[in-house]
Amino acid sequence: MRIGLLTEGGYPYVSGEAGLWCDRLVRGLARHEFDVYALSRCEQQETDGWVPLPPQVSRVRTASPWEPEDDGIVLGRRARRRFAEYYGELATALCTAAPGDPAGASQEASALEADRFANALYGLAELARDEGGLSAALRSDTAVRALERACRAPGAHRSARQARVPELLTVAARLERALRPLSLDWYEDDALGAVDLCHAASGGPAALPGLLARHFCDVPLLVTEYGVRLRAHYLTEPDAPPSIRSLLAAFHGRLAAETYRRAAVITPGNTHARRWQERCGADRAKLRTVHPGMDAAPFAEAGESPECADPRTLVWVGRIEPAKDLVSLLHAFAEIRRAEPGARLRIVGTPSGPEGAAYLAHCRGLAAQLFPDEADGPHDVGRNPVSFEETGGPELPSRADAYASAALVVLSSVVEGFPAGLVEAMFCGRATVSTDVGAVVEAIGGTGLVVPPRNPRALAEACVALLRDPERRERLGAAARARALELFTVEQNIAAFHGIYLEILSRTPARRVVLDDMGEPLPFGAPAEAHVPGRWADPAARIAVRGGPGWATDTPVAATTPVSATEGASR
Repeated sequence: MRIGLLTEGGYPYVSGEAGLWCDRLVRGLARHEFDVYALSRCEQQETDGWVPLPPQVSRVRTASPWEPEDDGIVLGRRARRRFAEYYGELATALCTAAPGDPAGASQEASALEADRFANALYGLAELARDEGGLSAALRSDTAVRALERACRAPGAHRSARQARVPELLTVAARLERALRPLSLDWYEDDALGAVDLCHAASGGPAALPGLLARHFCDVPLLVTEYGVRLRAHYLTEPDAPPSIRSLLAAFHGRLAAETYRRAAVITPGNTHARRWQERCGADRAKLRTVHPGMDAAPFAEAGESPECADPRTLVWVGRIEPAKDLVSLLHAFAEIRRAEPGARLRIVGTPSGPEGAAYLAHCRGLAAQLFPDEADGPHDVGRNPVSFEETGGPELPSRADAYASAALVVLSSVVEGFPAGLVEAMFCGRATVSTDVGAVVEAIGGTGLVVPPRNPRALAEACVALLRDPERRERLGAAARARALELFTVEQNIAAFHGIYLEILSRTPARRVVLDDMGEPLPFGAPAEAHVPGRWADPAARIAVRGGPGWATDTPVAATTPVSATEGASR
């Protein structure tokens, strides 16, 4: 079958967050053909380029919604009237009290607002299709005035009514960026209309092209989320004014609800994401939990030889940023040292951006304060109880070596999605002590100790208990490795999605029916073998072309021009 893979800031970009997962999925499903439709997040990502693509990726179309460009389209009077109507309806849906608010609307009123949002969204999409784009209209004074009227109208929630003009301008600009996929030329019969299934690798803007492909072409939609966009909004907008936070949260919530309503199947990566999806209105009957697939091979040697270099060493591995709460870990380690004077802590990771670099400097200073009498020089790592290191050096060539160097792996986060680092430690057969955040409990099951976040004393007590009990550490490590190999490998992830693809296609009505000379449906008019990838064209003839309003590209990757087929008619 032909899959339209929809991504935002991920595959096929080298620096894409979900790139590795998508690459493994595409390579593992070599029997299928993939068209990738990717939204980039920044100029640097496009400069870094793409990962090497397998032959089953026949085409890549990209768009740069971060890049402000004027499409040059001037709407006529009738089109401006339609735009004001649809945008006003969308703004009203965002300003109306949501069911989760203390003064929330009734369930019936909430359903009415959801329908209003959907009708406005698809109305704007149809207008963009008719006119060739809406980029200029979404940045116009008409959009800002419509948003202001909705915020001042009776029934708007309090935070919306308090929005000032600068805040309205900010919200309008953010909505314009989120809605730029409406202006893409991806929703024709020779683009997403030609695929058998759209698979959105995340929610939010990545799923919006899938919604429009379903609306215009009846293409079924599969949505995979390892992190829910609404949750990410709450975490990344902590200091924004209440009006901006509430209006953008309403948009992400309404878009998520519509995405879940239209999707054929929704695959959360863990129970934590599943709860967020249900909160946003996802139907439980559509939910299938599919854990992330991780490559166990790099950790096989450490897992098969669980002996550690030092039974008194603890290791923390990950990106260094405030959400990881290394401050609590350092305070906990101070208590561990009082109970076990020979203990050592290795913090292995790189800072995440400027904020991470500042946080690393703060943690180094705190370590110096907590252990003032210890050696603290670059050549005294062996005697310093806390070391800050990176992988790639002679002592720790890889992350597997970091896990193998310690008896115990610690996670101290206050915010966490799916704890990939813990799963890597489990592949290595290491016992773990973790804070109870995100999907930690779901990942480790009963193979590690879990303590409350921001509680250094509880973290220290759990670590000391395992440091003093090597037999228990060995049992937990063996159980952790067995659990990780059963649930979190690439193979189980690929098998799950292969089955879901077939399930969705088996329940999808035929969309492209071949007719005979009398206008009647022709059974098996396009047999399944008509849609077979192959080298049908000269590679030199396949060149990149510009598409859309100057900010999208259509790049056929391989010289595999599949013959048009009606999969539905042959089913």
